Amino acid sequence: MPDPTVPPTPPVPLAALLAREDLALRQIAGPSGPSLVIHAAHTSEMADPYPYLLGGELLLTAGVHIPDAAGSGTYFDDYVSRIVAAGGAALGFGLVPVHDTVPRALIEACDGYGLPLVEVPPQTPFTAVARAVWQLLAQARLAELRRVTEAQQSLAAAAARPDPVPAVLRQLATRLGGWTALHGPEGTEIASAGREPEAPVRDALAELAEVVRPSGPGTPTSATHATAGTHLAAYTLSTGFALGVATPSREPGDHTIASVATVLLTLLTGERQSGSGAARTSALVRLLLGGTAEEVAPLLDRGDTWFVVHACRNDQRARPDLLSGARGPVDMRLRRGARPATPHPQPPDLLAATALGAALGSPLIDPVGEIVQVLVPADRTPQPQPGWTLGVSSPAPAQHLSAAAAQAARALARARATRTPLLSHGGRPGLAELVPKEEAEAHARALLGPLSAHPALVETLRTWLSLHGSWDRTAVALSVHRNTVRQRIARSSELLHAELDDPDVRMELWFALRQE
Repeated sequence: MPDPTVPPTPPVPLAALLAREDLALRQIAGPSGPSLVIHAAHTSEMADPYPYLLGGELLLTAGVHIPDAAGSGTYFDDYVSRIVAAGGAALGFGLVPVHDTVPRALIEACDGYGLPLVEVPPQTPFTAVARAVWQLLAQARLAELRRVTEAQQSLAAAAARPDPVPAVLRQLATRLGGWTALHGPEGTEIASAGREPEAPVRDALAELAEVVRPSGPGTPTSATHATAGTHLAAYTLSTGFALGVATPSREPGDHTIASVATVLLTLLTGERQSGSGAARTSALVRLLLGGTAEEVAPLLDRGDTWFVVHACRNDQRARPDLLSGARGPVDMRLRRGARPATPHPQPPDLLAATALGAALGSPLIDPVGEIVQVLVPADRTPQPQPGWTLGVSSPAPAQHLSAAAAQAARALARARATRTPLLSHGGRPGLAELVPKEEAEAHARALLGPLSAHPALVETLRTWLSLHGSWDRTAVALSVHRNTVRQRIARSSELLHAELDDPDVRMELWFALRQE
């Protein structure tokens, strides 16, 4: 016969049910004590209840199934042994109308097999007993849920402390009432907290942690064991570490609480294991101390060349003044009666930005206003991402990332206007390569000089030319009214003393704007 299993839910002590004065139950046989628990109540008048029990039940019967000559044979022994074999927690025998008293042979059988026997008085229906059991179970579940929730909150708070790993271990040991230890990838104990157990228990826990330490596809994610009256559990962390827990007993919510701690410790040890977090911190410190981009880039250990990606959620409109590629402040105020095409929504949350960076293959993210900037190694070409609109620069070395950010910002504005999921800055060779860079920049400064004091005009002209003179698309890209675009283009034409409908003028202006 298979071993009986009980539901993975908080049980209730049989003593709590017996303490209900409204039920007037009385235990007349079998063991007693706080360790006796029940998981459910079930009524059956079958002579063999085994097929109908899952384990952990209080079985209720009025003795309808008992034959007249049961007291002189082995009937009660057979009956009680089947309940015990099925995992029944206790037997409740109801008095009247079938039996006026509990059969003596049943009492002896329950004492012999160690099954608690409860007498149910005539005034107490079985439904009242069952309802009381479910009420107690509901209270136990609520208490366990509250315990798990409070533990989750305290573990999350511990993870935010300056010493997160020791803090999480201490909080876990407190919540479980035992001892916790973190074992490194080599099997050595790195940190511990709580009431330290005896040496044999500590050694057994180290061996159990070795069982779950990642070593191949067949490695279990968790394992349990009991030694010297102590319950041991070990959990694997994807970073190569292992968490060990030793507690005097095992409560239903312990596994859930330990699993939360495992997730937090995985995140906390991931940075230490890979070294990427330390490398990024070193890069930041060096920049703050005056280092150059060329000096910092090697610390990231992700290659010499990068794509700069600017991304905006599909339900958002990126404002030019929030894009790092915009040159100076842009006047976003609207004339009277003008309205933006759509209202500006809230910026993307950090979780969404992190998910985007993971999808693009880079942890180097920076949410800025309504957009997310991502540095992607040049060996990973950015691909369209569901729910996002992306503008991608040409690959650039560290010293040219500022220019690449401007390319990405313009690509994103154009992608938004043309409803394109991903638009890359054109990096193919052109006529501009025939003109020395210094001469091209000098020509651009001279041609665009009249607009130098009006960055909003420069950005509007650039966007308008890139969208082939479309008023509506330019308005969408800049999040302004189309009349504002017309007014800015007209003002640019006046300051430049140029006819912007002339394709030759447009070509020359576009060449100059590309040199900025």
